[in-house]
Amino acid sequence: MALPFTLQQLRIFKAIASEKSFTQAAEILFVSQPSLSKQIKTLENRLGIILLNRDNNKISLTEAGTIFLQYAERILALCEESCRALNDLKDGERGNLKVGTSQTIGAYLMPRILTLFVQNYPQINLTMEINSTRIVAKKVVDRIIDIGVVGGDIPRSLKKNLEIEDFVEDELILILPKSHPFAKRERKKIRKEDLYHLNFITLNSNSTIYKFIDHTLIQNNIQTKQFNIIMELNSIEAIKTAVSLGLGAAFISSSAIEKEMELKTVEILTIENIKITRTLAIITNPDLHRSKAFDLFYNELWFLKNL
Repeated sequence: MALPFTLQQLRIFKAIASEKSFTQAAEILFVSQPSLSKQIKTLENRLGIILLNRDNNKISLTEAGTIFLQYAERILALCEESCRALNDLKDGERGNLKVGTSQTIGAYLMPRILTLFVQNYPQINLTMEINSTRIVAKKVVDRIIDIGVVGGDIPRSLKKNLEIEDFVEDELILILPKSHPFAKRERKKIRKEDLYHLNFITLNSNSTIYKFIDHTLIQNNIQTKQFNIIMELNSIEAIKTAVSLGLGAAFISSSAIEKEMELKTVEILTIENIKITRTLAIITNPDLHRSKAFDLFYNELWFLKNL
């Protein structure tokens, strides 16, 4: 039975879905726009269903297009994987590797790891995608991403298809403005009760880190609903800036606060008998062909863990 699509048509469809533009997709793929449009029309005719909405030059996926895109990405990822497996045989340690990370890890921890890796193995083409833990895990399952380092909860439906290994502990620490009375104490420690007297700056209440901190504090008999939250911001950098300007206190990942610690722009306090830590995890697909590039990066992660 002949397939109703070609790999080139899948590449074209994926590019259009990503760029939401025929023109930009054509530029990326170095094909003419009429040729690209013809390929999509042929693909839809052969499938017998419309994949793309074309309303007033705005491109969006139909329900069928959304479903088909998931399979197109998986098919293309498998094609790339097969090429990497063969290239490993020919080129030794050369190859490509796609790494996925969740937000905080991707912004603060992973760049240092990737810089060291690229210095040691400049012949390997390494790319990184930053996304939510759920999306990274899904892409590892679908073999779109080779390896992930995440800090959030992985959906149960995905766990059964993943190999999950503890990586390192990430401590979430309390930071205050240098001008705050608590920060001027000789003993940099506060009681649980003191938390109710702070003005807090937090990430959005739907964020993974917010939920984790809230859950941990509640487990330690702290009534977080009584906290005075004066501001919700959408980035860790914005929160750190707000704290350094004296606007309030915040819980921040220790990996995100190294610059501020060095410059002494904020004060770090500990809470009596409470330590908020989460375990970062390495996630892989046990069915994925492990290229030499994969093994080198995986080994580098474990070397760093054991330092």
